[in-house]
Amino acid sequence: MILHHIQTSPNQDNALSCAVHYAGETDSFLLSGNGVYALLEDKWQLALQDRRLFLLKSDVQARGLTKRLVEYACIDHNEFVQQALIHKKVITW
Repeated sequence: MILHHIQTSPNQDNALSCAVHYAGETDSFLLSGNGVYALLEDKWQLALQDRRLFLLKSDVQARGLTKRLVEYACIDHNEFVQQALIHKKVITW
């Protein structure tokens, strides 16, 4: 069980695309930084809809996206650490 940590927008690089491609069924995704912008696009909403997905709350708030991404689980930094401990590995893309 891997936590795939995506920090960049899918418009910047192919990190999210690669992570989705290589992720196993039990893997989770954490979007932080500009990575939270991915969920503004239908393509990534569909690609991640059946995945366990977290957004870093402070990054969602900093970008003014709280209301637009309300249906997604937002976690704080302490919860991020807990997820990192629960998963066997964290891959930052």
